Amino acid sequence: QVQLVESGGGLVQAGGSLRLSCAASISIYSISSMGWYRQAPGKQRELVASITWGGSTNYADSVKGRFTISRDNAKNTGDLQMNSLKPEDTAVYYCNAKGYGYDVWGQGTQVTVSS
Repeated sequence: QVQLVESGGGLVQAGGSLRLSCAASISIYSISSMGWYRQAPGKQRELVASITWGGSTNYADSVKGRFTISRDNAKNTGDLQMNSLKPEDTAVYYCNAKGYGYDVWGQGTQVTVSS
């Protein structure tokens, strides 16, 4: 079983920063890809950022230069540092982990950016 526990969501003013953390119950070396997705009201879920086992990253165009995804091997976490937040970043953010034979999601955490 792979379990993901999210933390770090909350309310922040525009221009501020938040750091989301996704803690995995297994070594991140066993995870092929970890990603952060978000879903705003009335919109489909979209990929925000992802990182592979080898450290390759991918970002949505809307967050490039502002968000950074990383992994912490010691803590078995995949983190999303969000800087220069905008009101349009407001959404429920979901952590996802994929490996051979599994595809697991976290429960989601609300991020609200006020103007």
